[in-house]
Amino acid sequence: MAFIADAALGTGISELLKVAIAVAKQTLAFKTNLKSLVKTLQSVKPIFHEIEKLHKVLDRPQDETDRFIEQLRSGVELVDKCSTIPCWNKYKQYIYSNKLVKLDKDVVKFFQIEAQGLAAVNSLRSVVGIQDSNDKLDLILKYLNISDSGFSFWGSVPGVPDGVVGFERPLKELKEMLLRDEEKVKVVSAPGGCGKTTLVKMLCHDPDIENIFGKNILVVTISKSANITVIVEKIFKCRMPDNKLPDFQNDDDAINHLEYLLKQIGPSPILLVLDDVWPNWVSLIDDLTFSLPNYKILVTSRFSFQRFEPVYNLKILNDKDAMTLFRRCAFPKDGNSKIPEDLVEKTVKGCKGFPLALTVVGRSLYGHPEVTWRLKQRKWSDGKSILDTERELLDCLQTSLDALDEMNESSIKDCCLDLGSFPEDQRIPATTLLDMWAELYNLDDKDMDSFSNLVELAFRNLVNLFCTSHKGNEVDGYCNENYVMQHDLIRDLTIHQSNREPIEQRKRLIIEITGNDFPKWWTEGAGLPIHARLLSISTGLIKISPQAGFP
Repeated sequence: MAFIADAALGTGISELLKVAIAVAKQTLAFKTNLKSLVKTLQSVKPIFHEIEKLHKVLDRPQDETDRFIEQLRSGVELVDKCSTIPCWNKYKQYIYSNKLVKLDKDVVKFFQIEAQGLAAVNSLRSVVGIQDSNDKLDLILKYLNISDSGFSFWGSVPGVPDGVVGFERPLKELKEMLLRDEEKVKVVSAPGGCGKTTLVKMLCHDPDIENIFGKNILVVTISKSANITVIVEKIFKCRMPDNKLPDFQNDDDAINHLEYLLKQIGPSPILLVLDDVWPNWVSLIDDLTFSLPNYKILVTSRFSFQRFEPVYNLKILNDKDAMTLFRRCAFPKDGNSKIPEDLVEKTVKGCKGFPLALTVVGRSLYGHPEVTWRLKQRKWSDGKSILDTERELLDCLQTSLDALDEMNESSIKDCCLDLGSFPEDQRIPATTLLDMWAELYNLDDKDMDSFSNLVELAFRNLVNLFCTSHKGNEVDGYCNENYVMQHDLIRDLTIHQSNREPIEQRKRLIIEITGNDFPKWWTEGAGLPIHARLLSISTGLIKISPQAGFP
């Protein structure tokens, strides 16, 4: 009897899987529910044959299995019925969507009970002669630590750095956003060095969050060159560091095992943190967005993934918090020193509110005499920026600019570098940029192509777009009353990039003149040919040199 029932069970699963895949391709209304059901059915395959073997030798009662087989047959009819429901009938869509969710949960529940049973009869395996058990299943069962109280999931979260300043309000706002039930995926976005990872670490250690998610908090850092299998392995490895990992056959196999794993943890709340996600990993977020109750994904990124709204845009520190953080790094003993206050204030101002900049510069000056501080200030005032003296900060920000080289549209990076030619802390009319870029880069559709570049830069947190009106069409009406601003440190980055080339070879020439102090190359390089296609001169009240001349 067990053999017949198990054969029917296998057939039922195969038929339901087949029709679910077929209907998912035909209808949009139930695509999410059917995708979840397909993943569930695929994920139970690793343990199905093991259950089948045990049934054969244990001759267990078939009542529960028979009832489940009948559920599978009804499930085939349910899924098939979904393909006939018209798109305008929202009421039926709602009813059948709930039925699909229940079917998915019933499948999970049945195999969850079976998996617990498998763990419980480990001692009987030698008695009945079943030694060829599925190794991957044994690893997962050991990983899940099945007990009488169900599945437990023991995780670890990286610690919070000492001396964090100014994150009380962002922590409160992010916690409120995370605990809202509207969307599973929440995003924290900001340029590199603003403290996204630190904020998320604080969130994971917050008492309210720990009380809700317990130890079911997974934190994984995503590298640009990683793949799905490697990322799933990271999740397994941090939970079972001393055990052999499952041998995933491919990315789909890894995703299926991870989903099955998370379903065993449920219905306990689960928080998956994906740190430093780049645009090429948007599909990963989709793959990991399982249809599970009380399951949240929190993403940190330099990019603003608007498709996963809401997005929490982390701001830079205000002047007070910036000074507090800097003092903790530069004067860690008591926050005070013999360095003149005006010199401290100038140094803090040069860090532009970035927590990473404040930390790096503060630590680099710790214990140094006043002359070292003044030397750094002189370098900054002689046309150099903080990026010329702080390599760690430059390396952090440079990756965002380098990523533009991977774009198919070469003009995007040029557009970004052009923004450094505009004055600091000034709003730039979007129409000015559109007209300039259309002329410089021979864009066919000047408004559409230029605006597309602008939106791409905003997506990458390299500029801020300020909306003042939603009138008119999406391109002309939107941009006619909109402005662009670039953060001071990002502006420094674009200028640093442009200044890598010799003066005569630069595409952009940015000249800042204070009083009657002209750049050395201006006064010493008379007759120097200048071929810049974009010229920016910022001055005070000066007397223009008679040698000044540009093509």
